[in-house]
Amino acid sequence: MNLVIVGNGGFGREVEWLVERINRENSTWNFLGFISNDIDNPKVIGDDNYVINCEQELYVAIAIGATGLREKLYNCYKKNPNIKFANLIDPSVICSDRVKIGEGNIICAGTIITVDVSIGNCNIINLDCTVGHDAVIEDFVTLNPSVNVSGNSIIESGCNIGTGTQIIQGKSVGRDTIVGAGAVVNCDLPANCTAVGVPAKKIK
Repeated sequence: MNLVIVGNGGFGREVEWLVERINRENSTWNFLGFISNDIDNPKVIGDDNYVINCEQELYVAIAIGATGLREKLYNCYKKNPNIKFANLIDPSVICSDRVKIGEGNIICAGTIITVDVSIGNCNIINLDCTVGHDAVIEDFVTLNPSVNVSGNSIIESGCNIGTGTQIIQGKSVGRDTIVGAGAVVNCDLPANCTAVGVPAKKIK
Protein backbone atom coordinates (compact mmCIF):
# COMPACT_ATOMS: atom_id res chain seq x y z
CA MET A 1 0.00 0.00 0.00
CA ASN A 2 1.39 3.37 -1.03
CA LEU A 3 2.00 5.77 1.86
CA VAL A 4 3.09 9.38 2.24
CA ILE A 5 3.99 11.19 5.44
CA VAL A 6 2.84 14.80 5.72
CA GLY A 7 5.56 16.86 7.40
CA ASN A 8 9.29 16.16 7.19
CA GLY A 9 10.41 17.67 10.48
CA GLY A 10 11.73 15.73 13.43
CA PHE A 11 8.50 13.91 14.15
CA GLY A 12 7.99 13.15 10.47
CA ARG A 13 11.36 11.43 10.40
CA GLU A 14 10.42 9.49 13.53
CA VAL A 15 7.26 8.32 11.78
CA GLU A 16 9.37 7.21 8.81
CA TRP A 17 11.36 5.08 11.26
CA LEU A 18 8.09 3.74 12.70
CA VAL A 19 7.08 2.67 9.18
CA GLU A 20 10.45 0.94 8.76
CA ARG A 21 9.85 -0.94 12.03
CA ILE A 22 6.40 -2.05 10.88
CA ASN A 23 7.80 -3.27 7.55
CA ARG A 24 10.50 -5.30 9.29
CA GLU A 25 7.75 -7.24 11.10
CA ASN A 26 5.38 -7.45 8.13
CA SER A 27 5.96 -5.79 4.80
CA THR A 28 2.96 -3.46 4.69
CA TRP A 29 3.81 0.00 3.42
CA ASN A 30 5.42 1.31 0.25
CA PHE A 31 6.73 4.64 1.54
CA LEU A 32 6.75 7.09 -1.36
CA GLY A 33 8.12 10.14 0.47
CA PHE A 34 7.19 13.25 2.40
CA ILE A 35 4.62 15.93 1.66
CA SER A 36 6.10 19.34 2.42
CA ASN A 37 7.07 22.70 0.97
CA ASP A 38 10.74 21.84 1.62
CA ILE A 39 11.85 21.51 -1.99
CA ASP A 40 15.51 21.01 -0.98
CA ASN A 41 14.80 17.68 0.69
CA PRO A 42 15.18 14.84 -1.86
CA LYS A 43 12.61 12.72 0.02
CA VAL A 44 9.92 15.38 -0.47
CA ILE A 45 7.77 14.33 -3.42
CA GLY A 46 5.30 17.21 -3.43
CA ASP A 47 3.18 19.66 -1.48
CA ASP A 48 -0.47 19.44 -0.41
CA ASN A 49 -1.59 19.43 -4.03
CA TYR A 50 0.02 16.00 -4.48
CA VAL A 51 -2.52 14.61 -2.01
CA ILE A 52 -5.46 16.80 -2.99
CA ASN A 53 -5.17 15.84 -6.67
CA CYS A 54 -4.08 12.22 -6.29
CA GLU A 55 -5.95 9.95 -8.74
CA GLN A 56 -5.01 6.60 -7.20
CA GLU A 57 -5.49 5.08 -3.76
CA LEU A 58 -3.03 6.67 -1.36
CA TYR A 59 -2.57 6.30 2.38
CA VAL A 60 -1.60 9.40 4.34
CA ALA A 61 -0.05 9.86 7.78
CA ILE A 62 -0.15 13.43 9.10
CA ALA A 63 2.99 13.74 11.24
CA ILE A 64 2.38 17.27 12.51
CA GLY A 65 2.13 17.95 16.23
CA ALA A 66 0.02 21.11 15.93
CA THR A 67 -3.50 19.82 16.53
CA GLY A 68 -5.34 22.57 14.66
CA LEU A 69 -3.23 22.22 11.53
CA ARG A 70 -3.59 18.43 11.64
CA GLU A 71 -7.39 18.81 11.75
CA LYS A 72 -7.35 21.31 8.87
CA LEU A 73 -5.24 19.02 6.67
CA TYR A 74 -7.33 15.96 7.49
CA ASN A 75 -10.54 17.73 6.51
CA CYS A 76 -8.92 19.04 3.33
CA TYR A 77 -7.45 15.72 2.19
CA LYS A 78 -10.51 13.60 2.90
CA LYS A 79 -12.45 15.46 0.21
CA ASN A 80 -10.47 13.33 -2.24
CA PRO A 81 -12.13 9.87 -2.29
CA ASN A 82 -8.80 8.24 -3.19
CA ILE A 83 -7.22 9.26 0.12
CA LYS A 84 -7.16 6.91 3.10
CA PHE A 85 -5.64 7.63 6.50
CA ALA A 86 -3.20 5.05 7.83
CA ASN A 87 -3.17 3.83 11.40
CA LEU A 88 0.55 3.44 12.14
CA ILE A 89 1.11 1.44 15.31
CA ASP A 90 4.62 0.51 16.38
CA PRO A 91 5.16 -3.26 16.76
CA SER A 92 6.17 -2.76 20.41
CA VAL A 93 2.79 -1.25 21.36
CA ILE A 94 0.75 -3.37 23.78
CA CYS A 95 -2.92 -2.95 22.95
CA SER A 96 -5.89 -5.14 23.79
CA ASP A 97 -8.39 -6.34 21.22
CA ARG A 98 -11.03 -4.35 23.11
CA VAL A 99 -9.88 -0.97 21.83
CA LYS A 100 -11.95 0.98 19.30
CA ILE A 101 -9.75 3.04 16.99
CA GLY A 102 -10.61 5.35 14.13
CA GLU A 103 -8.31 6.30 11.26
CA GLY A 104 -5.11 8.25 10.80
CA ASN A 105 -3.67 7.56 14.25
CA ILE A 106 0.06 7.36 14.99
CA ILE A 107 0.95 5.32 18.08
CA CYS A 108 4.63 5.21 18.93
CA ALA A 109 6.96 2.69 20.56
CA GLY A 110 6.55 1.61 24.16
CA THR A 111 2.92 2.65 24.55
CA ILE A 112 0.39 0.52 26.45
CA ILE A 113 -3.36 0.80 25.82
CA THR A 114 -5.49 -1.46 28.00
CA VAL A 115 -9.17 -2.40 27.67
CA ASP A 116 -12.39 -0.78 26.42
CA VAL A 117 -10.58 2.37 25.28
CA SER A 118 -12.01 4.57 22.52
CA ILE A 119 -9.59 6.41 20.21
CA GLY A 120 -10.95 8.67 17.47
CA ASN A 121 -9.28 9.99 14.33
CA CYS A 122 -5.87 11.44 13.58
CA ASN A 123 -4.38 11.35 17.07
CA ILE A 124 -0.69 11.18 17.95
CA ILE A 125 0.20 9.03 20.94
CA ASN A 126 3.93 9.45 21.34
CA LEU A 127 6.60 7.30 22.98
CA ASP A 128 5.96 5.41 26.25
CA CYS A 129 2.42 6.58 26.96
CA THR A 130 -0.20 4.61 28.88
CA VAL A 131 -3.96 4.75 28.38
CA GLY A 132 -6.12 3.03 31.00
CA HIS A 133 -9.43 1.22 30.87
CA ASP A 134 -12.52 2.96 29.49
CA ALA A 135 -10.61 6.12 28.58
CA VAL A 136 -11.79 8.21 25.64
CA ILE A 137 -9.44 10.10 23.34
CA GLU A 138 -11.47 12.00 20.78
CA ASP A 139 -9.94 13.44 17.56
CA PHE A 140 -6.75 15.38 16.71
CA VAL A 141 -5.26 14.93 20.19
CA THR A 142 -1.51 14.95 20.80
CA LEU A 143 -0.16 12.96 23.74
CA ASN A 144 3.52 13.83 24.01
CA PRO A 145 6.01 11.25 25.37
CA SER A 146 5.36 9.53 28.70
CA VAL A 147 1.81 10.80 29.25
CA ASN A 148 -0.26 8.63 31.60
CA VAL A 149 -4.01 8.69 30.99
CA SER A 150 -5.82 6.89 33.81
CA GLY A 151 -9.01 4.89 33.46
CA ASN A 152 -12.35 6.55 32.67
CA SER A 153 -10.64 9.79 31.63
CA ILE A 154 -11.85 11.82 28.66
CA ILE A 155 -9.59 13.91 26.44
CA GLU A 156 -11.67 15.96 24.06
CA SER A 157 -10.71 16.87 20.49
CA GLY A 158 -7.75 19.11 19.73
CA CYS A 159 -5.98 18.81 23.09
CA ASN A 160 -2.19 18.91 23.39
CA ILE A 161 -0.97 17.08 26.48
CA GLY A 162 2.61 17.85 27.48
CA THR A 163 5.41 15.38 28.12
CA GLY A 164 5.15 13.46 31.39
CA THR A 165 1.64 14.65 32.25
CA GLN A 166 -0.51 12.45 34.47
CA ILE A 167 -4.27 12.54 34.11
CA ILE A 168 -5.93 11.10 37.19
CA GLN A 169 -8.76 8.58 37.10
CA GLY A 170 -12.04 9.84 35.71
CA LYS A 171 -10.95 13.39 34.87
CA SER A 172 -11.71 15.23 31.63
CA VAL A 173 -9.77 17.73 29.54
CA GLY A 174 -11.95 20.05 27.46
CA ARG A 175 -11.61 20.65 23.74
CA ASP A 176 -8.49 22.45 22.43
CA THR A 177 -6.89 22.69 25.86
CA ILE A 178 -3.11 22.65 26.31
CA VAL A 179 -1.63 20.93 29.37
CA GLY A 180 1.98 21.79 30.18
CA ALA A 181 4.72 19.21 30.60
CA GLY A 182 4.83 17.37 33.89
CA ALA A 183 1.38 18.48 35.03
CA VAL A 184 -0.92 16.39 37.22
CA VAL A 185 -4.55 16.75 36.17
CA ASN A 186 -6.57 15.93 39.28
CA CYS A 187 -9.70 17.93 38.38
CA ASP A 188 -11.65 18.51 35.19
CA LEU A 189 -10.19 21.15 32.88
CA PRO A 190 -12.42 23.37 30.70
CA ALA A 191 -12.14 23.85 26.96
CA ASN A 192 -9.78 26.34 25.32
CA CYS A 193 -7.41 26.91 28.21
CA THR A 194 -3.79 26.33 29.15
CA ALA A 195 -3.09 24.51 32.41
CA VAL A 196 0.23 23.82 34.11
CA GLY A 197 1.64 22.58 37.40
CA VAL A 198 1.09 20.04 40.15
CA PRO A 199 -1.84 20.02 40.49
CA ALA A 200 -2.67 21.49 37.07
CA LYS A 201 -4.17 24.97 37.25
CA LYS A 202 -5.56 27.11 34.47
CA ILE A 203 -3.28 30.04 33.62
CA LYS A 204 -5.16 31.40 30.59
